[in-house]
Amino acid sequence: MHLLWKWSFYKPKFLKLSHKIQDEDIKNAIEDAGFEAEILPETSSAGPAGAKPRGTLVGQFTIGGMTCAACVNSVEGILRTLPGVKRAVVALATSLGEVEYDPTIISKDDIVNAIEDAGFEASLVQSSEQDKIILGVAGVFNELDVQLLQGILSSLKGVRQFCFDRTSGELEVLFDPEVVSSRSLVDGVEGGSNGKFKLHVMNPYARMTTKDVEETSNMFQLFTSSLFLSIPVFLIRVVCPHIPLLDAFLLWRCGPFSMGDWLKWALVSVIQFVVGKRFYIAAWRALRNGSTNMDVLVALGTSAAYFYSVGALLYGALTGFWSPTYFETSSMLITFVLLGKYLECLAKGKTSDAIKKLVELAPSTALLVVKDKGGNIIGERELDTLLIQPGDTLKVLPGAKLPADGVVVWGSSYVNESMVTGESAPVLKEVDSPVIGGTINLHGALHIKATKVGSEAVLSQIISLVETAQMSKAPIQKFADFVASIFVPTVVTLALFTLLGWYVGGVVGAYPDQWLPENGNHFVFALMFSISVVVIACPCALGLATPTAVMVATGVGANNGVLIKGGDALERAQKVKYVIFDKTGTLTQGKAKVTTAKVFSVMDLGEFLTLVASAEVISNGIISSKTIFLSLYVYFIIIIILVFVPFLISSPTQDICPPLPPQKKKRKEKRVDLKYRLAFRSAGLQRRSQAFFFCILLFHVFLQVLNSPCHFLG
Repeated sequence: MHLLWKWSFYKPKFLKLSHKIQDEDIKNAIEDAGFEAEILPETSSAGPAGAKPRGTLVGQFTIGGMTCAACVNSVEGILRTLPGVKRAVVALATSLGEVEYDPTIISKDDIVNAIEDAGFEASLVQSSEQDKIILGVAGVFNELDVQLLQGILSSLKGVRQFCFDRTSGELEVLFDPEVVSSRSLVDGVEGGSNGKFKLHVMNPYARMTTKDVEETSNMFQLFTSSLFLSIPVFLIRVVCPHIPLLDAFLLWRCGPFSMGDWLKWALVSVIQFVVGKRFYIAAWRALRNGSTNMDVLVALGTSAAYFYSVGALLYGALTGFWSPTYFETSSMLITFVLLGKYLECLAKGKTSDAIKKLVELAPSTALLVVKDKGGNIIGERELDTLLIQPGDTLKVLPGAKLPADGVVVWGSSYVNESMVTGESAPVLKEVDSPVIGGTINLHGALHIKATKVGSEAVLSQIISLVETAQMSKAPIQKFADFVASIFVPTVVTLALFTLLGWYVGGVVGAYPDQWLPENGNHFVFALMFSISVVVIACPCALGLATPTAVMVATGVGANNGVLIKGGDALERAQKVKYVIFDKTGTLTQGKAKVTTAKVFSVMDLGEFLTLVASAEVISNGIISSKTIFLSLYVYFIIIIILVFVPFLISSPTQDICPPLPPQKKKRKEKRVDLKYRLAFRSAGLQRRSQAFFFCILLFHVFLQVLNSPCHFLG
């Protein structure tokens, strides 16, 4: 709530204060100072229907450590119980969480701390407050440079907090956007260092992509490590007993155990507690939050096989009765689960391709037109598009992308807006014409005045819409989340029943003892069935199938110009019976093309095309451009025929080589001077190659003309 105060002394003014003390206290303080004051109701807070509550912010956070739908439910439950949080949505496929919160009650750091206290990794990606910027710093080589950078940042007004990572060269700065802008911050650091430091803005989506690559690489390293250690364990159990020399070495007793048991125990211990440490950490995290997930099942199943094998070894050393061990079960299970995790990371990385392609539509840099106080142009400056501010005048060259939404203030050109409108026909832009960031300027240079930047730009809103659609949950996903919440307890219960059933059945003689493994017993036999039930029951598909399908569908749609508003729309799409297309370019390519040229008179086709091209060369229309293309194509074919074909069909000995001298002709039938012939034959081949490369050069020029005929011909 905010208060509006009307001052009755001097000129009436309005003062906005944060409601942290009582209204009457403020009123009394003003009256005690000799002024009159009254409390006015705040009428500007009522927004349109469906608008976000005033004062709330939306933050996007990366959340690491989630493995299945149960983790998602746990994180969402934690976030929704925080004071000041209005809405929280977490997506497993992107490892992102979107939180709408009241900054007067809870801060971004409090949200990050709450997620980390639950055992997950969290960091802020971006916020609608736009008070955080991550910069890449070049020019920091030693500790003195770090101290210089810290001193410059400490002296800048509006900087609340900063953190520099010397390893990655990334500088994270929290600042007050009402005191200092992001561009002023960058200019202040570069100016304060006299140009020693060069800063560039790190795109948050690019940083997320880097994290995805790092996670995939880390998972691949874990999988290969586990596989490298599991293969010897498998060979010791399956292959080595059939090789006498190796079998004798493995049976050699070293202390209380054989050499084979020592090797398997050592190798599997590394796999279980070093490579598989992540499963124990995630399982403890889930149990501490009162939930269960796939990591609980993996840790439970592999631990049962491992600790039973260790117990069997110790029992054999004490009593002399050696039971079979199942070390390879634990190692191979962890290896296969890590393989599934690696494939899952690859799939999750591909689902965000649509966002990456949308982000790449915007140029990374822009040309800022620098003006003096009188409004005269004094120069140009290249800067990051993320540093563009409303009111900036930007120069857009032909063929370049428009860096921001704005209005043309100088020049005229045609702009390709198909990425937004779907219409392939270029749109004429003149002074006072609105333009959209990310669209392509085709011909003339333009000066535009930026009006909408950041989250207000059209491209940013499209990206936000796709993100919201990908993070939304289809109705069927809610049922899957419910099943996942009770899945693990149900599986563990079934595993216990399996253990009891097979053990009791063996004791009472329900199955023959021939089914038991060598030196085995009914408990070990039942334990293997129980472990199988625990391990093969994976709830990952419940948490990933529907979100991945929604992300892929919305991503493919966005790449093709169709925006899908979430999984609910996709789920209802199966009931669609009729589809109506109302736009050119939806079912067709939307590109004009000259397919055939015919002359219904005695005029030659080449002469006709010459006249047509001459008449259309000064036009920028699509049809005229295609006509010029056809004319140039015909002339190019004629040049190829006239220049290259004669060299191709000519005989090296007759056309290229000169006649032999008279003294050589007399001995032609008896002896041929091969050196003389080869020299002139190579000369002929050289002339052919020159003609060939000349044609290649002509073809290159032809392609350049096709790309911009008016530039070359007009």
